[in-house]
Amino acid sequence: MTGKQAMHDATLDYRLHPERYRIGRGEQGVLTVEPYKSELLPHWRFKTPAMARDAVEALLAKYEAYKAEADFVGMDMARKFLQMGYTRSRRYARHASGRKYAQTTRDELPTQEDPEKAESARIFHAAWQQVRSDPAYQDAKRRHQARQARRGR
Repeated sequence: MTGKQAMHDATLDYRLHPERYRIGRGEQGVLTVEPYKSELLPHWRFKTPAMARDAVEALLAKYEAYKAEADFVGMDMARKFLQMGYTRSRRYARHASGRKYAQTTRDELPTQEDPEKAESARIFHAAWQQVRSDPAYQDAKRRHQARQARRGR
């Protein structure tokens, strides 16, 4: 592969190969790590607070199921979808078009707060923080990172 190599292989089944999963920063891999992307993406909605609440409920249920299976990759991917729900709804709360910058000048577009999207962002943010601070998540993350360090990644 020429140039920068992708962080995640979209053709790999990370449930079968969790050792190949790299946590990355923020939401990296959220739309490439399978089969988790396909399991979580259908639940990810933030257009209205009601949709955000339903999405968070479904994503947290998936998180709990992954946790019960000791599936760190699934847990982390659920966390990433919650984080992405927060960041995207915040963007749309500030910019109705979803664009932060003008296409031609790259100047930042003016903001106008959309209270409905801002509420969606608050809903996702609370759930994201809940998962991030879950001792089971933190412990599973440390174990995953330690295994990768031993493998030399």
